[in-house]
Amino acid sequence: MSVYLVAGVAASATPATVDDHLPTARPRHYPSDTTDAEWQVLAPHVPAGTGRGRPITYPRRDIVDAIRYLDRTGCQWDALPADFPHHKLVYHYFTTWTRDGTLNRMHNSLREQVREQVEGRNRQPTAALVDSQSIRGAETVGRPGRGYDAGKKVNGRKRHIAVDTCGLLLAILVTGANVQDRDAARPLLWALRACFPTIGLTWADSGYAGRLVDWAATHLALTVQIVAKLAGQTTFVVLHRRWAVERTFSWINRCRRTVRDYERLPDHHAAMVQWAMIIVMTRRLARHQPT
Repeated sequence: MSVYLVAGVAASATPATVDDHLPTARPRHYPSDTTDAEWQVLAPHVPAGTGRGRPITYPRRDIVDAIRYLDRTGCQWDALPADFPHHKLVYHYFTTWTRDGTLNRMHNSLREQVREQVEGRNRQPTAALVDSQSIRGAETVGRPGRGYDAGKKVNGRKRHIAVDTCGLLLAILVTGANVQDRDAARPLLWALRACFPTIGLTWADSGYAGRLVDWAATHLALTVQIVAKLAGQTTFVVLHRRWAVERTFSWINRCRRTVRDYERLPDHHAAMVQWAMIIVMTRRLARHQPT
């Protein structure tokens, strides 16, 4: 079984400016392209280069737009349009930023900005929600990293996420679809408690009931409150607090690359989920920038 967990807060880094990046002349005509307002928000979190080695040839904004295009449309790497940089270069930056923590720092910094500037809340959350979603795996997902969810009748992977009360992603755990929610919740809650010590309350559905509630209270000093379905419920009902994490799944599924798992490595699927949330957060921040 292959498991990948990502969580954390924004790490300290020297921010760049728009002027530090190589200017781009590529016309923006795809819906996934960054607008000028979005690039103003995103540019400080994208590495502009160390000044060592070979000079930068392709603007980093084009690299970001290429990754966003692939995540939004769900195309293959070698099917990127010709007006983007070469797909091998784009894939290189995708894997490098995922591996060295750049993507995690970018995502968490934007989440803190949204909480503070848009939602009017503290940068660090005090409550969270957890849930899971099973997705079908393509033939590129190897046997060690996949499983069969008998309840949902899905053969593939399962992503377990923790979000704040605004629906912003805090942590994600990618496992095989055969892993039970209560089993995957232990490392997820442990990472949530370690990275966000201000969180003391977590809401979850009935799949997390049982020993997990006592374990979280004893070992993590974390209260897990179960929000069960209403008695006799047979149709869709907006349940207390649980609607926020379900909305986050709908945000993630707007990007076709995350509707089905095409990634060989679970950390790459988690990265695609983070890029989907980055698209949501940059657009929200761009709309709230002073004009």
